[in-house]
Amino acid sequence: MEYLPPALWVVLMLVVLALVFDFMNGFHDAANSIATVVSTGVLKPLHAVVFAATFNFVALFVFHLSVAATIGKGIAMPGVVDMHVVFGALVGAITWNLVTWYYGIPSSSSHALIGGIVGAVIAKAGSGALITAGILKTVAFIFVSPFLGFLLGSLMMVIVAWVFRRATPSRVDRWFRRLQLVSAGAYSLGHGGNDAQKTAGIIWLLLIAATSSQVQGLPTWMQATTEHLPGWVVIACYITIGLGTMFGGWRIVKTMGQKITKLKPVGGFCAETGGAMTLFLATFLGIPVSTTHTITGAIVGVGSTQRASAVRWGVAGNIIWAWILTIPASAFVAALAYWISLQIF
Repeated sequence: MEYLPPALWVVLMLVVLALVFDFMNGFHDAANSIATVVSTGVLKPLHAVVFAATFNFVALFVFHLSVAATIGKGIAMPGVVDMHVVFGALVGAITWNLVTWYYGIPSSSSHALIGGIVGAVIAKAGSGALITAGILKTVAFIFVSPFLGFLLGSLMMVIVAWVFRRATPSRVDRWFRRLQLVSAGAYSLGHGGNDAQKTAGIIWLLLIAATSSQVQGLPTWMQATTEHLPGWVVIACYITIGLGTMFGGWRIVKTMGQKITKLKPVGGFCAETGGAMTLFLATFLGIPVSTTHTITGAIVGVGSTQRASAVRWGVAGNIIWAWILTIPASAFVAALAYWISLQIF
């Protein structure tokens, strides 16, 4: 291994760094998949993370690579991304994830990565090197995904309340303790399908840059083009995000499952189902959305159907501030990391 060319070492290091981000994505966003099912007592925490991680991986066989294509080809102009840009993007995203995990704030790993790419690309070539349509589509869903989650979550809650209006509370609780396993599995499937592809997209960007710059010693299995993403990248990303989910970010689980509103199994089912529907739609359209934004909106929607005071709006407000700051904060760190990388390799 000591005879590998220096540039190839850098490529391998960045692939590992991308998988570290992928692991942190699963770790950070585990709360999105399991907070409701844990807080309602349907599954114990250990069982919940294994359950969610399994469905994260199963998503590999369900969804096409439309989100990976958006990250790999829809954010920055061809030829602009190089190893320094990828390094800056990953450092920016990982740094923001660590800060928000430490403070228990459910922010978006997805938008941290987008912000990282934007900041590093601007540092290298200016804002003209960005693809406006791809950026606007992603930014728009910062607002659309929580609103859609809110709408579908509250609508599900109203429908369920009407359908089961004559059922006893104990019967409703018994039914939805079972049904929440279905909704939690669906949400974890959507989480894996959308989020694992984001890391696959950034590795795709890296391998395209390495291939086009003809990095010395780059093996055939690592070569990529705008039309070809090596299969090992996709498999590695889905496995890694599943492992991250298994370790779980318990600080954020507490915020999502207990601090926003008090959930019962029926509410957890409605929130997860509304969130899953939103994620399926976004992944089908190739839009990298925030699973955090989506499930938060759905939880707030479910809580608000009971009464406005059932939602702790102060906690929700703090979360929204984190959403607003995610892209600019990660972009700033990414730009700094880009300049530092120029001095290192």
